[in-house]
Parts: sequence; structure tokens; C-alpha cells
Amino acid sequence: MEAYLGLFFSAFLAATLVPAYSEILFAAMLNAGYDPLLLLVWASAGNTLGSALNWLLGRYLLHFQDRKWFPFKTDNLGAAQRWFNKWGVWSLLLAWMPIGGDALTFIAGMMRVRFWLFFLLTGIGKTARYAILLGAMDLIMPL
Repeated sequence: MEAYLGLFFSAFLAATLVPAYSEILFAAMLNAGYDPLLLLVWASAGNTLGSALNWLLGRYLLHFQDRKWFPFKTDNLGAAQRWFNKWGVWSLLLAWMPIGGDALTFIAGMMRVRFWLFFLLTGIGKTARYAILLGAMDLIMPL
């Protein structure tokens, strides 16, 4: 059980603004014989909840954007908001992307996307990513 919790926290961190990669642990655990379905569930749950933290930060910490520690520059926020307005809420299906995915979930909070819709779309995208990884690993190293 501890290994699955470790994967959960690794996936959670990977979805936040902290640089981390849960795919390595996911693949290693799959290769070590852990249950693929449980890996999918724990990794997807952790990654989706980590994105929810970004949504909360975007929703409630925007008034600190003039502080040095704020993770995004004002110019970048404006460009990201324009991009989000152009592509809309469906872009959250791409929140799994290694570049820009974390910022996308933060922007969704700033743009006040309804949490249930955010959580649903982000969860679908995150689960699909781990399912694709699971399938790719099965092609590379059949169980």
C-alpha cells in the first residue's frame, strides 16, 4: 500500500508547479509487477488532485501577482488568459502536457472555471495519459 501512496504523492507533486515526473515511478512499478489498474487509479487520482491545488491557487492567490514569489509574470498571465479564452474550457483535456499543463490548470482557476467541470475534464485528460502510458509499456514490455 505504501508504494501506491508513494505513486499518488509523486503524481500529485508532478501536477503542481513543483517540477516532478511521476511517469518514471509509474513505469518502474509496472515493471516490478504492481497491479496495472491500481497504478492507473492512484496515479490519476494524485495527478488530478494536484491540478486541483493549482486551480485553487489560481482562484484565490491572484491578488498576490505583484509579489516576487508569485510563480507567473503579469505579461505571461495576460498571454495565457488570451490563449485560454481562444481555446476555452476544452483545453483542460490537455492539462497532462509536460509543458504548459500546470499553468493551464492555474489559469483555469484564475478564469473561474466551474470546479466540477475543471475536475471532470482534467481528470479525463490525466487518466487518458496514464492509460496511454500503460498501453505503451505493455507494447514495450508485455506483462
